Amino acid sequence: MFTKIKLTNILFLDIETVPEFATFDELSEEKRKLFEQKTAYKRGEDCSVKDQYDQAGIWAEFGKIICISVGYFAHLTKKRMFRLKSFYGDERKILLDFKFLLDGFFNKQVHVLCAHNGKEFDFPYIARRMIIHTISLPDKLNLFGKKPWEVPHLDTLELWKFGDYKQYTSLKLLTHILGIPSPKQDIDGSQVADVYYKEQALERIVQYCERDTVAVAQLVLRYNQLPLLQNNEIYKV
Repeated sequence: MFTKIKLTNILFLDIETVPEFATFDELSEEKRKLFEQKTAYKRGEDCSVKDQYDQAGIWAEFGKIICISVGYFAHLTKKRMFRLKSFYGDERKILLDFKFLLDGFFNKQVHVLCAHNGKEFDFPYIARRMIIHTISLPDKLNLFGKKPWEVPHLDTLELWKFGDYKQYTSLKLLTHILGIPSPKQDIDGSQVADVYYKEQALERIVQYCERDTVAVAQLVLRYNQLPLLQNNEIYKV
């Protein structure tokens, strides 16, 4: 599908986000009002502002990143190797570590970022949270002045649309129809906030994020009619 881009030049990634606080009442009075205004267009008559707060993690202004998982194909001649790494815990440290990766190992012009729905969610969310934390944007996330063909981003959802921009297909559905092992083995995105705040089981979330990252790489392999990754080809670093 895009054979001009080498697999070794792609950084696959996924992020997990949660509301900034465990409960709506922990927000300042002003931020509660701002959240009410921000979400008014989505709220039905039978849904209160408090009830909607469990979705706050989808907005960078009211959420935070708790994990970024990345994966990439190593430069090897005889054996295929997919290296997997996660940044998790304190959000500022997550963002600084991710920026260090982009400014260092993945800073060349040929390198691109790849995520499922990344152009609408992952990439802008990371950039917004970096600005909130007063972290300068790495070149891969700074799109100012770039022409569309200069943006170093791939989106497996966009590739699947084939120009049909009213179409949305979840990662779970795509992996199912393409015969890829499902990343939703333990939890799904709707459960992340509860697992984080109520169960305090961050490791479960990290594993889930890593499975999503591998699934994105598997999609790219399937799009290019290449063999899927096997467990013995995936290495955590």
